[in-house]
Amino acid sequence: MEEPDDAYIIKSNPIVLRCKAMPAMQIFFKCNGEWVHQNEHVSEESMDETTGLKIREVYINVTRQQVEDFHGPEDYWCQCVAWSHLGTSKSRKASVRIAYLRKNFEQDPQGKEVPIEGMIVLHCRPPEGVPAAEVEWLKNEEPIDSNLDENIDTRADHNLIIRQARLSDSGNYTCMAANIVAKRRSMSATVVVYVNGGWSSWTEWSNCNARCGRGWQKRSRTCTNPAPLNGGAFCEGMSVQKITCTSLCPVDGNWEVWSEWSVCSPECEHLRVRECIAPPPRNGGKYCEGLSQESENCTEGLCIQDKKPLHEIKSQNIENASDIALYSGLGAAVIAVAVLVVGVTLYRRSQSEYGVDVIDSSALTGGFQTFNFKTVRQGNSLLLNSSMQPDLTVSRTYSGPICLQDPMDKELMTESSLFNPLSDIKVKVHSSFMVSLGVTERAEYHGKAHSGTFPHGNNRAFGTIQSRNKATYIQNLSSISTQSELKTTAIFGHLGGRLVVPNTGVSLLIPHGAIPEESSWEIYLAINQRESSLQPEGTDVLLGPEVTCGPSDVSVSTPFALTIPHCAEVNSEHWSIHLKKRTQQGKWEEVMSVEEETTSCYCLLDPYACHILLNSFGTYALIGEPISDCAVRQLKVAVFGCLSCNSLDYNLRVYCMDNTPCSFQEVVLDERLQGGQLLEEPKLLHFKGNTFSLQISVLDIPPFLWRIKPFTACQEVPFSRVWCSNQKPLHCAFSLERYTPATTQLSCKICVRQVKGHEQILQIQTSILESERESITFFAHDDSNFPAQMGAKAFKIPYSIRQRICATFDTPNAKGKDWQMLAQKNSISRNLSYFATQRSPSAVILDLWEARHQHDGDLDSLACALEEIGRTHSKISDITETEIEEPDFNYSRQNGL
Repeated sequence: MEEPDDAYIIKSNPIVLRCKAMPAMQIFFKCNGEWVHQNEHVSEESMDETTGLKIREVYINVTRQQVEDFHGPEDYWCQCVAWSHLGTSKSRKASVRIAYLRKNFEQDPQGKEVPIEGMIVLHCRPPEGVPAAEVEWLKNEEPIDSNLDENIDTRADHNLIIRQARLSDSGNYTCMAANIVAKRRSMSATVVVYVNGGWSSWTEWSNCNARCGRGWQKRSRTCTNPAPLNGGAFCEGMSVQKITCTSLCPVDGNWEVWSEWSVCSPECEHLRVRECIAPPPRNGGKYCEGLSQESENCTEGLCIQDKKPLHEIKSQNIENASDIALYSGLGAAVIAVAVLVVGVTLYRRSQSEYGVDVIDSSALTGGFQTFNFKTVRQGNSLLLNSSMQPDLTVSRTYSGPICLQDPMDKELMTESSLFNPLSDIKVKVHSSFMVSLGVTERAEYHGKAHSGTFPHGNNRAFGTIQSRNKATYIQNLSSISTQSELKTTAIFGHLGGRLVVPNTGVSLLIPHGAIPEESSWEIYLAINQRESSLQPEGTDVLLGPEVTCGPSDVSVSTPFALTIPHCAEVNSEHWSIHLKKRTQQGKWEEVMSVEEETTSCYCLLDPYACHILLNSFGTYALIGEPISDCAVRQLKVAVFGCLSCNSLDYNLRVYCMDNTPCSFQEVVLDERLQGGQLLEEPKLLHFKGNTFSLQISVLDIPPFLWRIKPFTACQEVPFSRVWCSNQKPLHCAFSLERYTPATTQLSCKICVRQVKGHEQILQIQTSILESERESITFFAHDDSNFPAQMGAKAFKIPYSIRQRICATFDTPNAKGKDWQMLAQKNSISRNLSYFATQRSPSAVILDLWEARHQHDGDLDSLACALEEIGRTHSKISDITETEIEEPDFNYSRQNGL
């Protein structure tokens, strides 16, 4: 009626085997072929109410010790045997086993990255156990029911199969194994369902950016169809396309020459006409202004009306009134001329101390004046005596702007042949811009100057000094290097190194292993100081210096990092920045756009410098193409001053240069030759590409201590001269005069502003006595003492730690390709396909980090990035300078790094 069942002993708890038979007189158990002692049986008897036959039921206990003590070819088993008057009956054999479940899974599920709609298969082999464990899957700690989701199958040999991956399938999956003894959890497997980016449709072509002539149109698309998710690949190709376009230029109309006078008409008039056809207005141009015909009397007043001459028609009283008016007008004119002559004579005598005359001021526009230089021939040229009249028989004329942009301009004004025999030459200037403002001051400009040389390089922004206490920035102009050639050369080997052109921001990083072992190369880095062969087209701007690195006939196995400063305010909506390279034939070709996705090279644009990863040496330059009028070119405004040859005069020189330390260094070197002194911390001016001019003026001069030469209090520079300066500093000069030698302090303001744009005011407070001067520091990072560094000293990250970082992040794991996380934490989110093509993406990312942090060496930020990723809990910045310099120091002190 009941046979014993298979049973499992859990821990130390015995199990009970039951057996029931009818009719039965005796029931005994036999275990492993041996009869169980009668005393170990528990029997119960009952009567079947239907048949009246006797029913016997027997129980026995089996302990864990009995099972463990049994050593046979098969499992421990028990069988019951029943006897009756009908004979003997045996039950089935019931096995007794000790239940258990191992701790470790034979196979844990592994994390995966799969594209959307791809198949996901997670394998799970549970731990060994008796009885066999049953498997259940958890997603983010919630059980998975395959009956509720047809896309998921968990029936195939404990594996989890997701037929078509969805974004919602991303998560942490855990395999749960359980039997009657225990439950076990596998390691969690992270499943990432990623979406590769896809391009949206192209926008419509924009309007031609040129209102007249050749321009360009552009259209764009975005990587949003779909946008890359969960580490999916970025879109390949260009996000912006440009084509050239041509707009018809408006042509204003112009009159042809007048026709011949017509025959005299009966009305005593003749006519002449002209037409607006030379040329006629086209494409919206303006029509001619003025009359198309003219008429006049053709008989000189002798025309007869009503048979009488015209003069006989006039009445006598009209003739008398005309005579009185005529004589009165003549008398008034004679008096006015006499007063004017006397006034001019007195004014000329009062101004004779300056030894110059004012030449035509009506033709001057916006700060571009015509000067007439006249030498004063007196007994003593240094004595300015108003009673002595100048000899005006010898004169020279110089025409040009008072704002000097090129050294050649200054040479014209300083040639001895021009100013001989007197060195103290002064120029009086009228400015139509100042006249329009109602200013009637008198101006002088000193012709005595030193002609310096401005190299045409450029660089990174020099630091802004926060403190206003100039005493802490004492530094003499003589401390600046006088090196005229901006070039650095060094020999590098397999360990790599760094080349720096001092105080220019231009640097070259040669990574470890870029040069073959047992090889040494002489590598140079130079800035072109000659006239650049790269001539930007249209409104394009040369944003940085033209940099050459070489030798050009070798190539490196690992990309090197070239850092070139720039002066653009970085905004992809306003600038399109391109990297160009000069070919061996001297022509320039485009390498890439900074926003372009390419695997040939990489450009990372920081606010003040561009870091470029390249495989070949050559000559490179950055070109900026303004996309809108809001494109900003950053200019650095600096004011220098020095005493002139006349001890009462003081010269202020205002420079507007590109916001790069290279341009500033050129100005400093030139000013040092002239004995100049930096009077105020330079300031940054945001100059927009909106075609409005630049104005420079001197304000708030103490009225009873100083005076400025008339008409030079404000000077204006056209937009094109500032925007297309091609790396040449703009130089404007102001000449001030003390009333007395006792005045030793100068206080004024220099206002530099773009019309309808940004404005900067520099407060000048200085002593004109050299012994009392305070100097302003020039460069935030003076690297003139370390132009070249070889081996481990050139790098901020020690080589051993660098190797460990690369070994960790180059290897993909359950959380994805960790070098992508490393790039993201270091603000590198664009053109990741370039790094994917490198032998060690992490090494190239760290090279880029080294190039960006050559001055600060901010290892703390790198350590924080690693900590956020979850790879390390230590700070690399704990490494001491001594440890960095020693290549074989003990890393056990670096908390595991």
